[in-house]
Amino acid sequence: MTFDVEDRLIQTPRPVRGAAPLLELQSSGDIRILVIDDDPPTCSVIQSALANRDFVIDTVSDPALVEGALRSGRYHLVVLDYVLPGLEPEQVFAWVREMQPDANVVVVTGYPSVDSALSCLRARTYDYLTKPFQVDQLREVVFRCLEGKGLLRMTEAALRESLGNAIRERRKALGLTLSNMSDRTGVSLGYLSQIELGKNSASIETLYRICLALGMKMSELFQAVQRG
Repeated sequence: MTFDVEDRLIQTPRPVRGAAPLLELQSSGDIRILVIDDDPPTCSVIQSALANRDFVIDTVSDPALVEGALRSGRYHLVVLDYVLPGLEPEQVFAWVREMQPDANVVVVTGYPSVDSALSCLRARTYDYLTKPFQVDQLREVVFRCLEGKGLLRMTEAALRESLGNAIRERRKALGLTLSNMSDRTGVSLGYLSQIELGKNSASIETLYRICLALGMKMSELFQAVQRG
């Protein structure tokens, strides 16, 4: 599906590899996001792409209202169009630093350049996306950002499934069967199967035994379940 936005395209393509659906994540409370783009349809597309019951999303398309919007309340994330008529990017970045010191910034631009990329680096923006960008790509960047801030975390069910997948992939890479793993860990075949399927939670002791059998540290196992 493609949205026409002043001859620029924001596309909804194949899912981004490694992206976790929002239904696999849970928030620690309301998450406030401000979308700033001088093109109203673009604001609407981004708002729809990020829509979630735990997200409060405000949009601003009039450059004259940007400063006031940044002063209006606290935001966790600002999605910002780099080119806003009548405003210099450095001025907008300064407003964000002053009025939203705790907010991360994701920049989107239809006019990518080395200068704009360097400007975003100097402003310590979280990411820089060029138009046309993929809606799933935007979601992935936003979810990663919010996870990094501790505002989103995997649900228990998603964590069980990810752990099970990581264990199964490692086991198969080593050419081990579930029966081999049962012999090595002293854990019943049925329980191991349930863990790999994500249907049962494993105790720390059981995970430790599994890691020993797989020749890996527990920290490596948990790193394997992190998205990306």
